[in-house]
Amino acid sequence: MTTAASAGVRFHSGSEVTPSASVHTTPLGYDRDDIPVGAPLPVPASAALVDRLSGCGEIEVAFEGKLGDTLLALSTVRALLEWLRLCSIPVTVRAVGPYAALMARSGLVTRPPTTAPRGRRAVVGDRAGVEARASESVAGLVCDPAAPPCWSSAGLAHPDLPSRNYLALERRLGIRLPGTAPFVPLLPAAPSGLVEELHAMGWLNGLTIAAITATSWPERKNYTAQRYIELAELIAERWQSQARLLLIGGVADSSGIRITTDDPRRYVQVLRLDGVSADHLVNLFPRCQLVVGNDTGLTHLAAMARGRDGGGPPVVGLYARHSHSKWRTGLPHHHAVATDLSDRMHQGDLCPVRDAIAPNTDIHMNAFPPVALAEICVELLNRVAP
Repeated sequence: MTTAASAGVRFHSGSEVTPSASVHTTPLGYDRDDIPVGAPLPVPASAALVDRLSGCGEIEVAFEGKLGDTLLALSTVRALLEWLRLCSIPVTVRAVGPYAALMARSGLVTRPPTTAPRGRRAVVGDRAGVEARASESVAGLVCDPAAPPCWSSAGLAHPDLPSRNYLALERRLGIRLPGTAPFVPLLPAAPSGLVEELHAMGWLNGLTIAAITATSWPERKNYTAQRYIELAELIAERWQSQARLLLIGGVADSSGIRITTDDPRRYVQVLRLDGVSADHLVNLFPRCQLVVGNDTGLTHLAAMARGRDGGGPPVVGLYARHSHSKWRTGLPHHHAVATDLSDRMHQGDLCPVRDAIAPNTDIHMNAFPPVALAEICVELLNRVAP
């Protein structure tokens, strides 16, 4: 469901369906529902790619760039491994780079081999990861977020990046793969000393809201801690309940983890978590009741993180300039609040950076009033409340 949140800002549910007639798309060339799994597609495969991959005994997953781009590209890895299984090609899969531990949670990575892999090596990752290993591999699959279009089939659009990536590789391999939307893998939580420590201190009791202040583009995507505090106060006041707000700052660096508290407020207690690694945060997010963040990797991580029971909180992303549909996981609990400019990027399948669209100096994160955002968050919390 899409609803107006305030002037120029709209809420987009993670479960909404986008008709192909309402956005600019590229026809997929076939209706997946009409083709059995494993059957050839009515579009030609890339013969060179298929030949190279068929002779591989090892797949190396190598992402060196941004966390968000990496997470949304894991559907490419999923598509490749599903194709190899359909073709009965045995391979060893290993992950390297800063996100290796996260990727291991996705179930896409096998244990290290006890013997040397048979066959040649293929590398899938971002451009930096693939190019760094080009001399050691026989095939390279570069996951470029600017490359795959918004596909359409059977009257529906597939705008999120995991869908774009999965379907793009399916077309190149020429076989109907078994995956269905959402194509992004989930990241299950694991026991965590940090999480248990926070729980023992009472920070994960009752209404716990995580707000992501970390961003690689602060001049454009920083909603600010003060706005998040105001948002949490409005939500807690509506619930007539004390809330605990976890402000998630930059991920791990040389200065280590920094945990500080603000002075208590009437409805909200604030805990600032800076320098916490994504490997810790993936265990923390499922213990919250709500996550709100800008369009950044940690917000995508929160959507993909799931508790031991498979559950997790609603996640709300704030989209001021980029397409709210493309830069999401495609998971039904991953929602968006978007400006008119973000809606136009969605409708035209555009990117303000790639397409050199002059920035609108009036479009900043202050486009999302905490009062309007609180109404949306309270409604989402009411839907999942026991």
